[in-house]
Amino acid sequence: MEILMHEITVREVAAGFMDDPERGCRGYGGKLNIRPAFQREFVYNSNQRDEVIKTVLQEFPLNVMYWVRSDDGTFEMLDGQQRTISICQYVSGNFSLGYQSFGSLTDTDREKILNYKLMIYICEGNDKEKLDWFKIINTAGEKLTDQEARNAIYACEWLTDAKKRFSKNNCPAYNLYKDYLKGSPIRQDYLEAALKWIANRDGLDKLESYMDAQKQNRTADASDLWEYIQTVFAWVKKTFPHYRPIMKGLDWGILYNKYGENMLDAEKLEKKISRLILDDDVTNNRGIYEYLLSGEEKYLNLRAFSKAMKLAAYERQAGICVKCKKHFELDEMHADHITPWSKGGKTTAENCQMLCADCNRRKSDI
Repeated sequence: MEILMHEITVREVAAGFMDDPERGCRGYGGKLNIRPAFQREFVYNSNQRDEVIKTVLQEFPLNVMYWVRSDDGTFEMLDGQQRTISICQYVSGNFSLGYQSFGSLTDTDREKILNYKLMIYICEGNDKEKLDWFKIINTAGEKLTDQEARNAIYACEWLTDAKKRFSKNNCPAYNLYKDYLKGSPIRQDYLEAALKWIANRDGLDKLESYMDAQKQNRTADASDLWEYIQTVFAWVKKTFPHYRPIMKGLDWGILYNKYGENMLDAEKLEKKISRLILDDDVTNNRGIYEYLLSGEEKYLNLRAFSKAMKLAAYERQAGICVKCKKHFELDEMHADHITPWSKGGKTTAENCQMLCADCNRRKSDI
């Protein structure tokens, strides 16, 4: 691999700048692809973006950037996208620094920015060498998420289409399902969740396996993934029509894969949800949905008996296990509901009994 340092002015880099959802993000007279398939969306906040411009105005050095030269003489941005877009957007008049736009600067300050020299390493090499270098230089700065790193490895036509559906500002996934999906589309959280779920549907142990299959099969679009997600959330809205904020970020695809074919009564489920939310013994309301689908109480994180409740029951029983009638030390026993929680029993001192470990295990196995 050949790597050479170049000094390229802002004027040159910002020439012909465009950032279009369909045509991409380009600069350097159209020869620089600022956002290749493996790159993230623009994620700098306004303060980070402003600091870049202030650095240039004061003629302080920015960190070096990295480009890759293609065989046709064009370039791809390997590292430095956020800084480059910040500069190009400011020069293009897309935002102001405080009340000061680029156009309102003095001629001297405008020229200072346009003549500012960016330090850019340009490399040439094969795909593996470029990817290895990419992994090394992206260990600093705005750290890549796991999905952003996967996008670098599995870049293809299918991924480009998937990102349009799941990874853009105001993408279809955001507009339709933002209340159910956690994270940010531009940080690839929506895409990662969708891939995790569909890989589970297909019996794959890793979502990378699903991505690799699409790349190897030269799949042209992500319609299968999109149709699957639509099916998942159609089921969610039919099964749990009353939306609550605690539904955001649950693994709905995994739940659909397990329970989507079950016949469920939405009206009865809604009554149970309302009752469980008001139950003081339920400490994990977000687990209510998986509990109702699976019947497993572990998802509710039911309130445990306090030390005082355990001690009171132990003293009341004189250390005798109520099942096997043998004596044990307090730390050898477990607190148990006399009337099970599932049958209306509460986590109170009056409903607490102490069992030895063996009896408690046998009761749990019944």
